[in-house]
Amino acid sequence: MDMRLLGETRATRLEPELRDLDDEAPPPRRPPLAQASAAQGGRRRWRNPFGSALTRRILAVNVLPLLILVGGLLYVGEYRKGLVQSELDALRTQAELIANALGEGTIDRAAASDDAALAIEAARHMVRRLVEPTGARARLFAADGGLVADTRLLSGSGGSIYMERLPPPEDDPLLLGAAGRVYGWVVGLLPDGEVLPLYAERPLQSASDYVEVTHALDGEPMLMRRRDQQDRMVLSAAVPVQRFKKVLGAVMLSAEDDAIQKAIRSVRFDILKVFAVALAITVLLSLYLGGTIVRPILRLARAAERVRRGQGRPPEIPDVGGRKDEIADLAESLRTMTQVLWQRLNANERFAADVAHEIKNPLTSLRSAVETAARVKDPDQQRRLMAIIQEDVGRLDRLITDISDASRLDAELSRDATEPVDVGRLLDALAELYATTEDGDGPTVRVEVARHQELAVTGLESRLGQVFRNLIANAVSFSPAGGTVTLRAARKGGWVEAQVEDEGPGIPPDKLEAIFERFYSERPSGEKFGTHSGLGLSISKQIVEAHGGSIVAENRQAGGRVSGARFTVRLPAERA
Repeated sequence: MDMRLLGETRATRLEPELRDLDDEAPPPRRPPLAQASAAQGGRRRWRNPFGSALTRRILAVNVLPLLILVGGLLYVGEYRKGLVQSELDALRTQAELIANALGEGTIDRAAASDDAALAIEAARHMVRRLVEPTGARARLFAADGGLVADTRLLSGSGGSIYMERLPPPEDDPLLLGAAGRVYGWVVGLLPDGEVLPLYAERPLQSASDYVEVTHALDGEPMLMRRRDQQDRMVLSAAVPVQRFKKVLGAVMLSAEDDAIQKAIRSVRFDILKVFAVALAITVLLSLYLGGTIVRPILRLARAAERVRRGQGRPPEIPDVGGRKDEIADLAESLRTMTQVLWQRLNANERFAADVAHEIKNPLTSLRSAVETAARVKDPDQQRRLMAIIQEDVGRLDRLITDISDASRLDAELSRDATEPVDVGRLLDALAELYATTEDGDGPTVRVEVARHQELAVTGLESRLGQVFRNLIANAVSFSPAGGTVTLRAARKGGWVEAQVEDEGPGIPPDKLEAIFERFYSERPSGEKFGTHSGLGLSISKQIVEAHGGSIVAENRQAGGRVSGARFTVRLPAERA
């Protein structure tokens, strides 16, 4: 990566055109301090509580079950059937009373018993007087099927007058009319589920027009339901008028379902009143719930947007008010993520600066050697300069290789699949590899592993092997000829602990943590400069921490003096 390009990218503030999170028009661009002053001094704008999609979803989820429940209650199908049946039973009872009264009190006494018939005028008066308190309509049919009396008809010398009951006047026609239309629309949405025959009334009525009257003239009472042109239900009951088992006629009582509709309307209005209160409470609670969720999420979203834009170092993630729920967990995660992100950015900046510094040294030496070699004519001096050039080139190659390895380490650790790794076998393999490749003058590598313990960890075997190779190489480089490098591994609780010990001069006490920093360059006095890049221990620490473990350095003590260094790696043991 071009370090200059990296610096320019970090120095440039990107300000893309973004849609504001609150669906408001974006404010004009101004410095952050000016924005803060305007926000503090300006008046807070009113926010539509239904503007949030999440609030609308919460409201819909809470209101929809309530609507379904109220719709089911408004149906009142069984209640309506019960009222209709009660009304029919009442009509039949009233018709039977009238028929019994007619059969006893309106018989033509002059006729013989076998030729008994109804006294028409007396029957008309009796029917009208008996049915008047009930509010129903009564019709009397003679045995031959002709209509002889109808309480809706007034007969006189000038003809007949048809009477129809008018609805009571409305106190507030406008308000009640609107409410009635809304009620009718809502009720019209409810399923009826019942198809009734049409009620038709001819000018000259006869028993054959009504099936229930036909049955009554045959001696069988019958109940009937129909619908008129205004979609009102018409209930009727027909019973025979008898004297000594002889059918003299039939009485038919009919009534509209006004009382039934009134009772159903009253019940439905009571349900709607309860629904209105429940709906208001549901809406308010939904808005409160939506607000408690949406407002902190919007604040966190704005903070995340500031992090994306790079405003402030680091931008502060807002406190959500001491909540103890998932939103508080989200805020804490965002806060931790932001801290880690800025730590990583700062580390990358320091790494870029360190890389530039470390590369500059061999480049400066290389440039001086190349410029001098162009002017020197002495072959011996040219050979020495060429040796310097080769060493600097090798140093640059090692440095760039380690830098490349360190830069792609994070991606590799997060991408590659982990597997169980036996630390004991890994140390055995590395010790055997060193024994087969050493030239005989170096120290001896000894392995002390607790064979009876399970030493498996979860991780990347290649990267964990790189950690222990770095530690072993570091211990070998500081150990004297004929010395011993000891590798140990044991299980301690839920951890696998591995140690690499040498018999070298140890580590300066004030450098026990600094040795893990990048490009730390304190090496043995006899080692050629540039042999190591100073990234080995830093890379090892990064790998161990990515596996959830830790690595520390300390000095070994023997007889009151430092007898070598010890590096301890602790990794979480694999769960069974």
